Amino acid sequence: MQNLQNFRDYYEILGVNKEASSEEIKKVYRRLARQYHPDLNPGNKEAEEKFKTIGEAYEILSDPSRRSQYDQFSRYWKQKGFAGGKQTPKPKGWGDNRSNNGRSNQEVDPSEFPDFESFINQVIGVRSRKDSRTTADNTTTTDPFRTPRTKVSYTVNTPPRTTRRDIEARLTLPLEKAYQGGNERIRLEDGRSLEVTMPPAIVTGQTIRLRNQGIGGGDLYLKITVQPHPLFKLEGSNIFCQVPVTPSEAVLGGQVEAPTLDGPVKMTIPPAVRSGQRFRLANKGYPGENGKRGDQLVEVQIVTPKNITDEERQLYEKLREVETFKPRTDLI
Repeated sequence: MQNLQNFRDYYEILGVNKEASSEEIKKVYRRLARQYHPDLNPGNKEAEEKFKTIGEAYEILSDPSRRSQYDQFSRYWKQKGFAGGKQTPKPKGWGDNRSNNGRSNQEVDPSEFPDFESFINQVIGVRSRKDSRTTADNTTTTDPFRTPRTKVSYTVNTPPRTTRRDIEARLTLPLEKAYQGGNERIRLEDGRSLEVTMPPAIVTGQTIRLRNQGIGGGDLYLKITVQPHPLFKLEGSNIFCQVPVTPSEAVLGGQVEAPTLDGPVKMTIPPAVRSGQRFRLANKGYPGENGKRGDQLVEVQIVTPKNITDEERQLYEKLREVETFKPRTDLI
């Protein structure tokens, strides 16, 4: 027969060492119980089984008397080997301390039990299947902290299911993502990871509803914030941006490249353009509620170079000698 039949290492299940304090065990249990709670993992049988096993481990390790008996049991069986119920000498000191329900440790000698389940039933104080009590409607409830294979039956006060509750989360998107839409993976505070399909043309303050992703089957509401963009600024359904041009481009006019949400486009500026003058790119703005796009407003900014070559300097000096434009005439 296999050594330590059905034995479960509760310390390993919770991921704590055997010297862990009660507070540390409690903290780890709460984190794991929340992570694997059935209400947060609907339809996930593996998470449900993990939740039950975690609960069983905490039930034993959170009680000093039960934990002491469990430690004694595991040490004794590792030393002596599983004997299939055969009476073997009791370990030294066994029975010196009192346990739950007025039983002495002598009365829960591990050598008296054919397997781990029988020992745990005695430590917890569970009656055998033949002695199990029934509820008012003559039905027997099963231990909510045990896996189905243990088949331990007894009456318990089953806690009510979590109340259905809607929750809200905030999601910040870059402007390009808000404009294009598409799939976005988000991670919630409870540890869940969800892939959400975003509609195109989202704006700040918009809310996206995700059905059945809240607490207990409630809904999750994602409140959207669109990040400020270094180039574009939304003005209703219009988009505003600035485009720098050189002095020669401003004087002579011609085609310049302007950025848009759809990529760069060529636009024509007239000769003698002024700094701050705006031009309109039709239907290059942000889509409105009716799906119709606004325009993009492009503001020209004339900029001068910080560094120029010797040849450029000579040309600028020549231009200054021959130019007739006197912008300060009206100031004298």
